[in-house]
Amino acid sequence: MFPPEAVGFVIGLITAVFLILILSISGFSFLRRTGTYSKRREILSSAIRHRLSQGPNIVAVGGGTGLSSLLRGLKSFTRNITAVVAVTDEGGSSGRLRVEWGVLPPGDVRNCIVALAENDNALRRILDFRFDRGELAGHSLGNLMLVAVTELCGDFRLAVEEMNNLLAIRGRVLPVTTDHVMLVGETKDKKIVHGEFEISENGNNLNEIWLEPEEAKPVKEILEAIDESDLIVLGPGSLFTSVIPNLLIQDFADKVKKSRTPKVYVCNLMTQPKETEGMNIAKHVEWISGAMGCVPDYVLVNSAPIPENLLEKYKKDQASPLLLDRHQADKIRRMGCEIIEGEFVEVTKDNVVRHDSQKLAEILHRQCRMIYKD
Repeated sequence: MFPPEAVGFVIGLITAVFLILILSISGFSFLRRTGTYSKRREILSSAIRHRLSQGPNIVAVGGGTGLSSLLRGLKSFTRNITAVVAVTDEGGSSGRLRVEWGVLPPGDVRNCIVALAENDNALRRILDFRFDRGELAGHSLGNLMLVAVTELCGDFRLAVEEMNNLLAIRGRVLPVTTDHVMLVGETKDKKIVHGEFEISENGNNLNEIWLEPEEAKPVKEILEAIDESDLIVLGPGSLFTSVIPNLLIQDFADKVKKSRTPKVYVCNLMTQPKETEGMNIAKHVEWISGAMGCVPDYVLVNSAPIPENLLEKYKKDQASPLLLDRHQADKIRRMGCEIIEGEFVEVTKDNVVRHDSQKLAEILHRQCRMIYKD
């Protein structure tokens, strides 16, 4: 529990951020009324909002950096986005807040909200600010804001909705469930593992995975979003700790399975040490299909090479590129999936391989248009 002085400090910072945001919005309204805000800019913004409002209804399922990366690209094509976020994170600031405050992990939700903001760079600087000393060391301001709003609303889902509205994001972000759940798995040698960390450590040796409690229910707005969706996108993201946890909510998996909406699985660029070490693309698709209860209609894979200097770096961490060969392609097609290949590699300034969010979103949007054109 935070000491009284730390709590006061946090509340003061959160209040300041809220005031800054509100004043910023009020300021823009004032500028529009006084005419100093460019009329041309206003017309252009209105046209963009209208165009985005006509975009496809997309449900994006996942967690971690993979989902937020996808959302940054999708918001350029539509504002009709529902991001479904896993709530099994146990690490870092989210894990500590989960234990100390009894809230659902806010980190992945925060990242997705920031990704869908119109000016995500400015908002990221505020919400990603991390304290570096005292009881608050390691916590981000965005995570603490979500905790504060949860305390005010009395419900994590309502808090997330409030943040969605407050920040006027392009779409909405929702936790897959408001129940407190834990990942549990059984390895091939019958060992039972608990929690995100142990699952990740034993991923490539898992025989089965489930949630406890098993009767956890999905947020009803997510089920409604599935009904209205034009495309359901699974991934990218950690296979066992970001994407599959959502599909372990039985009512959600059943809804996705029964939906006639086309389903796309976006495969990762690289394997992850221990979690998916030694697994190929076909194995990823098998696990997704098993959790969902049906095969995805499309599997989107990267065909671009990974830069040689980064390959060596990843190799030292026991990670390797996920590339498709003829044998895998034949196997995936026999399962009933159509394969979409493209060059999606982007190297960040930190020399980390990520999906190019714009290219990824562009091909998903184009595929969606082709489906409904036919």
